[in-house]
Amino acid sequence: MAGEALIVVDVQNDFLPGGALAVPDGDLILPTVYALMMRFDHVILTQDWHPQNHQSFASNHQGFSPYDTITVDYGPQTLWPDHCVQGSNGAALHGSLPVDKAEMIIRKGMDPEIDSYSAFFENDRKTPTGLRGYLKERGLNKLTFCGLATDFCVAYSALDAKNCGFEVSVALAACAGIDLNGSLDLMLKTMNDSGVELLMGAL
Repeated sequence: MAGEALIVVDVQNDFLPGGALAVPDGDLILPTVYALMMRFDHVILTQDWHPQNHQSFASNHQGFSPYDTITVDYGPQTLWPDHCVQGSNGAALHGSLPVDKAEMIIRKGMDPEIDSYSAFFENDRKTPTGLRGYLKERGLNKLTFCGLATDFCVAYSALDAKNCGFEVSVALAACAGIDLNGSLDLMLKTMNDSGVELLMGAL
């Protein structure tokens, strides 16, 4: 598996059942994610890591509710329930993950003024996380993505990876989606149309 890496996106307590922004059936993917992590020689984890005053939190906007949309400097911004607050149990990676297997953990969404879905760029589409340079320097050019949520952080990461010149696949059996107003079908089509390989069965 030389040149290949698995990127596990945001498998954190707040995105799992019982969490502040739970992805439906998100816990069902955990055994598959574990198996994938054990198979790959190179594993990178991403972790949403927000300050309490993050502008994507509905609680920081008087008169707005979770899932409302506002306009910020870089365009439309969905407002979310408070989630993955730095240092909280909700922000912790799920205990079933073999975290010691990871070579790197990329934390994102730390700037209170910019949300971050992608593992490569914050939502202003300009601020890099540094992941592209790390992968290129390591010669890791074939990437497989899994994790939460299919239609947000996984999809944005996969699309950015493709745009950065990587060979990209998404292991759908190890992903779960939010499906906010049809977002799941939309992002699956967008990934497919962009040349991201969508893997339907077990790897």
